[in-house]
Amino acid sequence: MACHYRVAAPAAQVGQPEVKLGIIPGAAGTQRLPRLAGVAKALEMCAGGDPVKAPDALACGLIDHVIEGDLLADAIAFAREIVAKRERPPKSRERNDKLGDPQSNAAIFAAARAAAAKKARGLMAPLKAIEAVEAATRLPFDQGCQKEAGLFQECLFSDQSKALIHVFFGERAVAKIPDLPKDTPVAEIRQAAVVGAGTMGGGITMTYANAGIPVILREVSQEALDRGLATIRRNYDTSVQRGRFTQAFVDQRLALIRPTLSYEGFDTADIIVEAVFEGMELKKQVFAELDQAAKPDAILASNTSTLDIDQIASATSRPHRVIGHHFFSPANVMRLLEIVRGKATAPGVIATSLALARKLGKVGVVVGNCRGFAGNRMFGPYLREAQFLIEEGARVEDVDAALYQFGMAMGPMATSDLAGLDVGWRIRKEYRHLEPPGRRQPLVADRLCEMGRYGQKTGAGWYLYGSGRKPISDPEVDQIIEQCARDAGISRRSITTEEIVDRTIYALVNEGARLLEEGIALRAVDIDIIYLNGYGFPAYRGGPMWYADTVGLKKVYERICEFEQQHGECWAPAPLLKQLAEQGKTFAGFDSSRALFA
Repeated sequence: MACHYRVAAPAAQVGQPEVKLGIIPGAAGTQRLPRLAGVAKALEMCAGGDPVKAPDALACGLIDHVIEGDLLADAIAFAREIVAKRERPPKSRERNDKLGDPQSNAAIFAAARAAAAKKARGLMAPLKAIEAVEAATRLPFDQGCQKEAGLFQECLFSDQSKALIHVFFGERAVAKIPDLPKDTPVAEIRQAAVVGAGTMGGGITMTYANAGIPVILREVSQEALDRGLATIRRNYDTSVQRGRFTQAFVDQRLALIRPTLSYEGFDTADIIVEAVFEGMELKKQVFAELDQAAKPDAILASNTSTLDIDQIASATSRPHRVIGHHFFSPANVMRLLEIVRGKATAPGVIATSLALARKLGKVGVVVGNCRGFAGNRMFGPYLREAQFLIEEGARVEDVDAALYQFGMAMGPMATSDLAGLDVGWRIRKEYRHLEPPGRRQPLVADRLCEMGRYGQKTGAGWYLYGSGRKPISDPEVDQIIEQCARDAGISRRSITTEEIVDRTIYALVNEGARLLEEGIALRAVDIDIIYLNGYGFPAYRGGPMWYADTVGLKKVYERICEFEQQHGECWAPAPLLKQLAEQGKTFAGFDSSRALFA
């Protein structure tokens, strides 16, 4: 931007992505950009961090010419044209005609700050970027540069910047699997099939179609199939209304989806994803059928969120082709794909799954096989403590507000209502025989399910929901909670926001440490990426394990020991947490793969 002129190829993109790393544009970027492109465009680029394409950059004045032919030759020709005019080239620092006036700028900056507060809640860098651009409109160029430098320094040494840089490199690190050679063959996925047209199956189908992969969608009844297709169309219609997709794009994607009531055509699929209800017997039945319907080299993937992949694979004659593909709801939106490797899963199936995740626009994270895998196994203690806190005296709204204020996309109770309380209820019944006798269990969620309160889908769960699906506090739930507490002899008390955050977040951390001990998660960053992309953990905190490192593992360990004394064995500190805390080390420095694959 310090050049006299800028030219670009038609496919070029330009941008100021620094806010995505928790910093702001430096080197006078926030001072020159508004002088070239105008205040509104500069705010959009500096505070949002998204690139703009060459035509848009030309329209706003950021570039001066789009070159359709040979870039170098035409750039030289453009320069010669400029020289031939014998005019003094314009310096960007001297251009003030697009900086506006205080009165008109006031509304622009107010709107930018409101948008940043909503879209980048809790993030410091976007607001600092806005402040820097505002300085360009109020101060001489050199003073504006000094202001920018000061704001840059504030961001550079912040915990947020360190966390976001950790996330940036973490998304690249999770694709590196120690026992998976780089030259492992990756199969091309040309045709997909999905079994089950419910919420997850429909979202997974859309994910494949959006990536341009034809997909067969199977259901057992015409009614269920029609219902699933109607939901898919409704979701696409919403995307068109919001401007995310064009109608032409949607029509192309819908044409890639072939509905069926049989397994006809499944022998052409390179991958088949099972997305039926979370019950082991049903899933094993489906996989036995797929074993007969699928071609020999097809990948058979289960969207199970908790069930044993090895047990599911045992229903087939090809356990080496079976893997877990745990999508997150809504599957066509959420970026995470938890890839669960079984004991027999072939390296090529894992490598193909990682490559497929990228093609689908997902972040694939490979984890080991256990109850709940990495994400949901950790979410169990998190949700457990949230419910215990409610039974002990915290209001439903207080728990959700505390975690939302911490930075979570939603509070735990609102999240449960969105996912459907019946999903967790079904899983709890599946595993109830494995629970240790006498261990305290949450009481209220099961009571709500018994009443048919499954969350948003039924209009009532922890909250009531109207047509806009906005949660409304329900006094009846308060009465149910109080009754459950009385029946269980639980003394209710006042609970602070600090305790709510510590008990829920440290429950995540403690279980995460166990996952690292067991090698279910290879690295702490794998857990962080899972929680950022699948569970709404705030990126500026880096993920639960990075957050624990920033707090200090000694402090986290001591707090967990307090909870163990107060609440019993469910708070027993993970041995790895104890070890790292006593040695003054961090989760970020621990890599379980060194022990597993040495």
